[in-house]
Amino acid sequence: MALSILLNGARGRMGEAVSRASSEFGVAISAALNTGGDIAGALPACDVVIDFSSHRVTHALLELAVAQRKPIVIGTTGHAAEEKARLLALAAQVPCVWAGNFSVGVNLLFALTRKAAAILGSDYDAEVVEMHHRFKKDAPSGTAARLLEIILEERKLTASALRHGREGITGERTSTEVGIHALRGGDVVGDHTVLFAALGERLELTHKASDRVIFARGALRAAQWVVSQKPGVYDMQDVLGLK
Repeated sequence: MALSILLNGARGRMGEAVSRASSEFGVAISAALNTGGDIAGALPACDVVIDFSSHRVTHALLELAVAQRKPIVIGTTGHAAEEKARLLALAAQVPCVWAGNFSVGVNLLFALTRKAAAILGSDYDAEVVEMHHRFKKDAPSGTAARLLEIILEERKLTASALRHGREGITGERTSTEVGIHALRGGDVVGDHTVLFAALGERLELTHKASDRVIFARGALRAAQWVVSQKPGVYDMQDVLGLK
């Protein structure tokens, strides 16, 4: 019997991509909902939830999923740090894959960034640059935020080390800061570059997405994987066996 999916945020760009890709995976979209849809009424008929809606509804959606013990895949971004910490605690009560990016290539970028940050010392200045289409509402992107988390973790730095763009007389760059720069324009699906720059050489790790379907395929792959997992919060590194 085909896996039955409740798709929340079905009319968004990612929701539409998931709907189009679902036939490739032999799964069924049992309910395609948007803001204001009857999630509670649709949950009993589904095996798993995929959410690409709005950060404003994540808490209510998670409460319903926990109450009905439904696995969930969350791709929604834009949550404040404190809010996300509370949501993760709630999400851990059911099998949950929470990722800022479901692309296989991007998740390899995460792994390579961790490796590079662990090997390259503080004499290699770390910067992250991301670019998305003009319609994206949050910045930095969820993918860029995860790349920054990885660098901070490996360098044992806190969020106070982040520099969101630079303006004016900023003084010389310190060895403990990590830059983040968000570009917006046109119809760019998603470009991410991590730079490690030292005196005499520079390493750049870049991923460019040209079709949103890569994220949809990853989310569907995550949905198929999470239904057989124990309660807890996972990411695409778990789904792909990269940990």
